[in-house]
Amino acid sequence: MRERLAQVQLAVMLLTRLPAGRLPEPAPAIGASLWAFPLAGLAVGGIAAAVLLTALAVGLPAPLAGGVALAAQILTTGALHEDGLADLADGFWGGREAARRLEIMRDSRIGSYGALALILGTGLRWQAIAALADAPHRAALALIAVAMISRLAPALLLWRLPPARSDGMGRSASGTRPGAVLVAALLCLPCLSLTGLPVALIAAALVTFGLGALARAKIGGQSGDVLGAGQQLAEIVLLLGLSAHIG
Repeated sequence: MRERLAQVQLAVMLLTRLPAGRLPEPAPAIGASLWAFPLAGLAVGGIAAAVLLTALAVGLPAPLAGGVALAAQILTTGALHEDGLADLADGFWGGREAARRLEIMRDSRIGSYGALALILGTGLRWQAIAALADAPHRAALALIAVAMISRLAPALLLWRLPPARSDGMGRSASGTRPGAVLVAALLCLPCLSLTGLPVALIAAALVTFGLGALARAKIGGQSGDVLGAGQQLAEIVLLLGLSAHIG
């Protein structure tokens, strides 16, 4: 039990900026903590849901409440996944060879592809949350479910792809076992009762495996930026899919 709690603690430390205390010695391996990624998503989604319901309760219109909830979510994660999406967009379409693409992805500066990816990704999520906010409690459940399920994407990418670098998070978390992915998926099963989510989940899975194929072709495997982008793309598709089932 102590080992499992340490793995949850590590997942929260990796995927959020929430205080999680000090890890025990020896610290668990990143790969061993992948099953707990949806639990970190539960914390992120729960905070966003609480902020959304509070914003709506004090009279903010749905678009503004959705924006506040999205801002709370980004602050909770420290924009970690958004950064990965921007770096991936810059690298994949800004370099001609794998080595150059990886070099661009590691550059802290943002280019036009990365800026556009952030604008489009944030805008689509904001609009989808605002659309869902017309039914407050369903929107709150959607934020929690999407935050949990979208964090399956990094686990799947780690399982299916070799690391593209000799260092970094992608290398540290490589060697994922199917069992860890299965446990993560089982933790998300209660979310499937949300109307429209099963269909959206199929679309998110297709996008995740499509990203995996693209990453293999562009840089030879996965990296931390690929993992972050995978979470973002899955979240966008899930939110859009749920928005399509309003009414």
